[in-house]
Amino acid sequence: MSTTSSNRSLRVVFLGTPQFAATCLERLLESRHEVVGVVTAPDRPAGRGRSLRASEVKEVAVRHGLPLAQPEKLKAPEFLAVLDEWNADLGIVVAFRMLPEVVWNRPPLGTVNLHGSLLPQYRGAAPIHWAVLNGETVTGASTFLLQHEIDTGHVLGRVEVPIGPDDTTGDVHDRLLDAGKDLLVETVDALADGNAKPVPQDELWPEGETPKDAPKLFKEHGRIDWTASASAVHNLVRGMNPFPGAWTTLPDGTTLRVHVTAKSDVDFGGTPGTVHATKTELHVQCGEGAVELLRIQAQGKPAMAAKDFLNGLRAPLRTLG
Repeated sequence: MSTTSSNRSLRVVFLGTPQFAATCLERLLESRHEVVGVVTAPDRPAGRGRSLRASEVKEVAVRHGLPLAQPEKLKAPEFLAVLDEWNADLGIVVAFRMLPEVVWNRPPLGTVNLHGSLLPQYRGAAPIHWAVLNGETVTGASTFLLQHEIDTGHVLGRVEVPIGPDDTTGDVHDRLLDAGKDLLVETVDALADGNAKPVPQDELWPEGETPKDAPKLFKEHGRIDWTASASAVHNLVRGMNPFPGAWTTLPDGTTLRVHVTAKSDVDFGGTPGTVHATKTELHVQCGEGAVELLRIQAQGKPAMAAKDFLNGLRAPLRTLG
């Protein structure tokens, strides 16, 4: 790209829905660029009363008096007319649904996506979860230009974020958000200044590594396989926290949610799923090694420390399924 004024302000349309996106929008509003319109999901029924609830992005838009659109259909002529009226230079999408080309290709500079991984690794809907599930020690955020195939566009910027051995998806999410919101503004600045250098993702593959995908997670992904290693079980629990949650079953068939674990110092041996409990500690044998359950939640009960759960048992707990 040719060099332009270093103080150029871009007209930006922002598309996003959850808190992650709302925080990025707030950061963008602090930049030199002008948010000329915000697109978010329609209000949806939520809570016990099923009253309509606005998205976190809508709340930010309303608070700042920004033009807002909540289309059910992204190809609807009336929505496309709104985009034309906003006349944005650049689109920015963070944690939104898949965009049709007629939307992402509308602004002259295209549309930038902030993704929660070091692309091209972990393309898909749950990149943070899968990085933790797979026991990665480093992940990151990437900005890239949208193109036809999902998460495959040229990368504009990346930032690395460490993953500790006991970090949950929630921990990494927050750390990525802090790094990602600044990366996003740096990317928009570079596009405005003519300094952006899009890099094809094929050029970013680490030599000898196999690509890892990050598909959407469902409840069944969280079922603990006690024949797996203690490391794998610990990573599963971390990766599914805070949602959709790791779980196992008690002997009566009810569900036991497992929120926090630690790898045990002792390998008890014997059948995977066998419980080894004291008055204050609850360990479970795995296929290799054992884990200690630290915070758990029986069906219909609040989450509690394992020692409190043990104190409430009427009979000894022998196995988990």
